[in-house]
Amino acid sequence: MTEQTTGYAVYLYEQAQEALGEAIKPYLLESPTGVYIACQAVDTAGSFVEMTIVGKDARGDEAETELMVPVGMVRMIVSSHSDTAFGFAARTLEPGLTALPVVGPDAPAPRTPSTATPQSGGKSGANAAVDDKADGSPEG
Repeated sequence: MTEQTTGYAVYLYEQAQEALGEAIKPYLLESPTGVYIACQAVDTAGSFVEMTIVGKDARGDEAETELMVPVGMVRMIVSSHSDTAFGFAARTLEPGLTALPVVGPDAPAPRTPSTATPQSGGKSGANAAVDDKADGSPEG
């Protein structure tokens, strides 16, 4: 199984950074896209944006910090994922299956008829499960 890392980059308005001053600086990281706060989780419910930041304490042990700023200070939140698999494909193949079958308009025709098609000799349609009266008179 591949290791997956997820997180969020929270970008603040420049005025918010100035208003928060020195208190916010230890949490800010710089990138070509601007200054942001890297965090593991973000909660945007309420009037504050709550960010969970995982870091190291003075002893080097892992520590979680909850940082909250007013919603109006947040310019943008970006979700980041490093996992490469995306979509609805099977992550593991069934025994004996070496590749997933090709589907879609460019797929080759099946070699054998599908056995998954329902075969029915009875009624079909919306009233298939309803026993209609033989005389056809409306109920009521």
